[in-house]
Amino acid sequence: MSAKYFRTNGHLLVCQGPNCQARGSALLHRALWNHLERESLAYYKRGGTLRLTESGCLGSCSFGPSLCVYRAAPGVGLEEAWYAAVDFPLAARIAQAVHEQGPLPAEHQYGPE
Repeated sequence: MSAKYFRTNGHLLVCQGPNCQARGSALLHRALWNHLERESLAYYKRGGTLRLTESGCLGSCSFGPSLCVYRAAPGVGLEEAWYAAVDFPLAARIAQAVHEQGPLPAEHQYGPE
């Protein structure tokens, strides 16, 4: 038996550390999950390409919720972007940019440079 391969454009990780949770990261994760489902952006939906995962601390504890993106970028290899103080509209724009393989929003980004 072989496993089905799901093509992905990127991986979104939402911090679930205690400080981010106190700032709404669990609700952000749930809202983003629902958005990926509704818009068929989740990797297991027809045409979808995004993975979403809860993560441990992403290092911007005083500025959560935090979100990290990893995606393959032509000529770059693995591209990563880290965001602090993420609200749902920003998370949805990030997800759409990753899905479309477009430029990532610059607002609220922090390291790595």
